[in-house]
Amino acid sequence: MAEWSVVLPILLTVIPFSLLLLFLFLIVRPRPVRIPIKNRHVFITGGSSGIGLALAHRAASEGARQVSILARKTSKLEDAKREIRLATGCEVAAFSADVRDYEAVKKAVEEAGPIDVLICNHGVFIPQELDTQELEEVKLMIDVNLIGTFHLIKAALPGMKNRAERGPGSIAIMSSQAGQVGIYGYTAYSASKFGLRGMAEALQQEIIGDDIHVSLIFPPDTETPGFAEENKRRPELTSILAASSGSMKAEEVAQKSVDGIKSGSFVVPCNFEGFLLSIATAGLSPQRSFLMAFVEVIGAGLLRIAALCFQWNWYQCIANFNRKRYFAAAP
Repeated sequence: MAEWSVVLPILLTVIPFSLLLLFLFLIVRPRPVRIPIKNRHVFITGGSSGIGLALAHRAASEGARQVSILARKTSKLEDAKREIRLATGCEVAAFSADVRDYEAVKKAVEEAGPIDVLICNHGVFIPQELDTQELEEVKLMIDVNLIGTFHLIKAALPGMKNRAERGPGSIAIMSSQAGQVGIYGYTAYSASKFGLRGMAEALQQEIIGDDIHVSLIFPPDTETPGFAEENKRRPELTSILAASSGSMKAEEVAQKSVDGIKSGSFVVPCNFEGFLLSIATAGLSPQRSFLMAFVEVIGAGLLRIAALCFQWNWYQCIANFNRKRYFAAAP
């Protein structure tokens, strides 16, 4: 009897978890896939600097047959092209286009040739409270971050679907942790990045039959020249609330991104906070790993409690900040 008093609680714990794991193994979709980078054509937007340049280096170092980079400034593209070639010896093609111009994007994609791995990495970030932000800046973020991604995917899909050398393809979309949770001062930016998630979830259903797999990447603040410049405008309260997530180097984000693309992961977090956010915001997103699905099922409730604690802290910070501002403005 003494032995059963020890064994029975263990069985009552292990058996339900085992059955849950078996159930998840049977139902999780899409199925796991491996997407090679070696001997493939990788096309990267925003490829002349920052994360995009780091991604191009990473793809080239992993044996890509050709790396194509697209950005607006020809001089920066040529510098990046030389840098990648010298460092890796990879064949590099550079294209100058504004992602807001569909015809220019389509022309660049057609000149580059059929794409195996498309990484939509372009983006613009202008933090400011909505009531003081110019509508032209709001429109710019929506047009570049969201509509520009539609342009790239729309232009690339025909060639990706009709590649001579079949095999799993990938469309990777660079979102942001601000595309998982809204933050003070990011109203327009978060809107543009949240929109990418809806696009990605629906798109994956449309192109899974063509063996093309979508990855949605969620980096935190990343140390790039563009971010340093844009961050000068970041509201003080935004910096206070966003401080908990920390920042990463472009090379670190590139490594996490390429690893996620190769594993076919739909959601690709880049740090521990992003990993927790991916569980907390899993919702109806596709999940290839039944083990990760198990973590999401078990962890969702606890992370909701943690999220409510974060929200409590954020709103306390906002209240304290507004109180100080009110007293500072009082006569």
